[in-house]
Amino acid sequence: MFEPFPGNYVWNLSFNIAINTGGQINEALDAVTPLIPLAGDGDAATVPYLEAWMGLGDRIAQLAQDDLDRGRTLSASTKFLRASNYYITGERMQHVGSPARKLAYQRALDTFAAFVDHSDEPVSRVEVPFEGGSIPALFYRSPQADGASPVIVQFNGLDSTKEQMWSAPLRAELGRRGISVLMVDQPGTGEALRHRNLTAVPEAERWGTACIDYLLSRGDIDADRIGVLGWSLGGYFAPRAAAYEKRFALCVAWGANYNWGEMQLRRAGREGENPVPHYWQHVQWVWGQPSFDAFMAFAPQLSMVEASSSITVPFLITHGANDRQIPLEYAHAQYDAAVNSPHRELHIFTDREGGVEHVGGDNMLPAASFIADWITENF
Repeated sequence: MFEPFPGNYVWNLSFNIAINTGGQINEALDAVTPLIPLAGDGDAATVPYLEAWMGLGDRIAQLAQDDLDRGRTLSASTKFLRASNYYITGERMQHVGSPARKLAYQRALDTFAAFVDHSDEPVSRVEVPFEGGSIPALFYRSPQADGASPVIVQFNGLDSTKEQMWSAPLRAELGRRGISVLMVDQPGTGEALRHRNLTAVPEAERWGTACIDYLLSRGDIDADRIGVLGWSLGGYFAPRAAAYEKRFALCVAWGANYNWGEMQLRRAGREGENPVPHYWQHVQWVWGQPSFDAFMAFAPQLSMVEASSSITVPFLITHGANDRQIPLEYAHAQYDAAVNSPHRELHIFTDREGGVEHVGGDNMLPAASFIADWITENF
């Protein structure tokens, strides 16, 4: 993994994810190089970190507006998308409730909406009815789809967003193979959490069922070929949904979050590498828990140990050989536990292929291509 910040895994992973989801390395490096001396300053350095990414986002968004003023809508759309990516990269590191964080997130939404408005991509913002309200999502209809389309429902991880899922290479790889994608800000993530106060629950099948019901209402979906995929913490949510929502035809865990609750007990007992700063505050926010103690009492529910035997569809587990957030042992445990899947496969990404870090943060394309091929073959 490219590591511009010596000793700061969190910032390095975040930088790599930004590049893997559409950022341009030279302009991003120019923006963050002044931060290198601050990389060892802990959570306090997240404010200048946000300022650097916000400044870059603002600059690219203004360049997009310049393009619009000249009638260059397609060029503007790509810049708006890149600006949204940069805002999200800074936002996800910030203190819960920070006004600057709220501003960054709103700019990310606004610039992504501008991308959608001016792009030629087949993307639309949709609302998935959910338990008396709705959850926001992006629907991408594959340009190669002919008639009723197979579709993958994609769930976020702990701190990703539907906009990042859009910009990651998986969506395009699936689209090339005729498979559409519904990218969901499920409860506990993205807009569902930030704007609607919808917190996560262990029973991911609740929003999995809502997504299938929505897709079947569209009229352009192949009802027999709806799969579910999640990355990072989504590697718990997707298998959990597939275990209990039997209309899913297959499942992919991109990162084997087999026993996330147990991982929290491990993390609390050591000083380890956290996926985001302000970590304990963040997870309490995601799960709607009022305190650290309440969260720790709640966390053991977040496990696939019991549910894995209820997965009765083809099941792919992928994992990076150098994943520093989810132990490799969980990938093997998840595979071993899914005894009733008619076709299960475990694939570990090594240095030979690339994508060895958490959810391929160092290189997402190898996993995206492999997953897309597996899904195509198993639909």
